[in-house]
Amino acid sequence: MKEAIYLALALSGVLLLQGCSTQKPKITAEQARAYFEEFRADFNGAKVRNLNEVMKLSVPEADKFWPIYRSYQLELAPISDRKLAIIRQFLTYRKAGTLTDDRARELSAQWLQTLQDRLDLWKKYASQLQQELSPLRAAQFLQVENQMALVVDISIASEMPMLGSKPETQP
Repeated sequence: MKEAIYLALALSGVLLLQGCSTQKPKITAEQARAYFEEFRADFNGAKVRNLNEVMKLSVPEADKFWPIYRSYQLELAPISDRKLAIIRQFLTYRKAGTLTDDRARELSAQWLQTLQDRLDLWKKYASQLQQELSPLRAAQFLQVENQMALVVDISIASEMPMLGSKPETQP
C-alpha cells in the first residue's frame, strides 16, 4: 500500500505543479500524457499486488476474478481520464483568472459525476463478483479499490489550491 501512496503523491505533485506554473511547462502535453500512462500502469500494478495480498485467491477463484477485474479497469480508465481533465481545466481557469460562477458550477457538476460514475462502477462489479465468487470476495475487492481511491483522492486534494485563493506568481 505504501508503494501506491508514493506513486499517487508523485503524480499529483507533478500534474498540479505543471498546472500552477506561471512559466511555460517544461514538458509537452504528449510527455505529460506518457508520464500519466506510465504512472497508471505502475499504480495498477500496485493495486494488483494489493488485491493478491488481501484476497489470496485460489486458482479457480483467480480464473473468475481476473477477467472481471480487467473489464473493470477498462471501464474505470475513462472516468480517471475525465477526472484529470477536470483538474487541468480548473487549474487553467484559475491560472488565467477566469474561474467564473458558471465555470465553477460546470466543473463541480462534472466532478460529482465522476464520483457517481466510480460508485456506479463499484456497484456493478461488486454485484458481478458476488455472483461469480462470493459476497466476501466482492467486499474485499471494494475495500482495496476504496482504499486506493482514497489515497489518490487525498493526494489530489492536498495539492489542489483552495478556491478563492490567488495563484502564486513567479517574480
